[in-house]
Amino acid sequence: MVNLSTNTGGLTLKNPVIAASGTFGYGLEYCQYMDLNRLGGLIVKGLSLNPHLGNPPPRIIETTGGMLNSIGLQNIGVDAFIKEKLPLLRQYDVAIIVNIFGQTVEEYVKVARRLSEVEGINGVEINISCPNIKAGGIMFGKDPQQAGFLTKRVREATPLPLMVKLTPEARNISEVAQRVEDSGADSISLVNTFLGMAIDVETSKPLLATITGGLSGPAIKPIALRMVWEVAQAVSIPVVGSGGIASARDALEFIIAGAQAVQVGTANFINPAISVEIIEGIGKYLQDKKLKGIKQLVGSLKIPAHEKTSH
Repeated sequence: MVNLSTNTGGLTLKNPVIAASGTFGYGLEYCQYMDLNRLGGLIVKGLSLNPHLGNPPPRIIETTGGMLNSIGLQNIGVDAFIKEKLPLLRQYDVAIIVNIFGQTVEEYVKVARRLSEVEGINGVEINISCPNIKAGGIMFGKDPQQAGFLTKRVREATPLPLMVKLTPEARNISEVAQRVEDSGADSISLVNTFLGMAIDVETSKPLLATITGGLSGPAIKPIALRMVWEVAQAVSIPVVGSGGIASARDALEFIIAGAQAVQVGTANFINPAISVEIIEGIGKYLQDKKLKGIKQLVGSLKIPAHEKTSH
């Protein structure tokens, strides 16, 4: 038996695989396809202070090696989640992390405070990286100072373990990571989607109603992996990697690059049970390599000596 447990800043997970926000609904939608108890954690879709309708359709388009989405963070609001969804989620032995967003700092703070008043929530992920809403979100994530200020305010509002989800659109993502670490984040997750677009050449119109949307899936994995590697070297708090993970080998790359855990997103749409397959694949890899636990693998990337000096 190998030890798959890991820690993401005050939150111990039985294994390093987390279902990513926005691709796993409120978690309950996947019960018929897999055993939620197998997951290390699940992050529910982004919650706001009040119900949010999201963007008009069409808002999902398949692309080569991935997909574009412009859902716009549609959700039922924090109070409805606490009343309708959380009691059912509490039945499962899995870490429940709630992704939160707002159009203002005060909205983030109020949602975080509300979630701290109830039992059954194991952590909060601050979304400062969604490219599909007109206010808030990515506006905070691009600027290190704003990202730090928002993190500090949310930190003051909740004792729950705090993960901050970064945008790849930041000019210097390592600088943003360092700022949120200094402002009280317990861990950092990256990356969210890249801003992209698609055009119908027959009509010369955008394929998304909002023109642009967030690109996710295998197409972004090499860039996401590079950013996780960079950020893991820049901060001392745990890093959670995401971006195009669709197999155990993908997940292992992120862990070797320095991630304590990984989030599986777009792959859930292709194979709803993919997270369990990834968990099993990681376990087999550790056994084959005769490693006792996942911690031996985190940040084990071997850099040639001449590359170390050149950096």
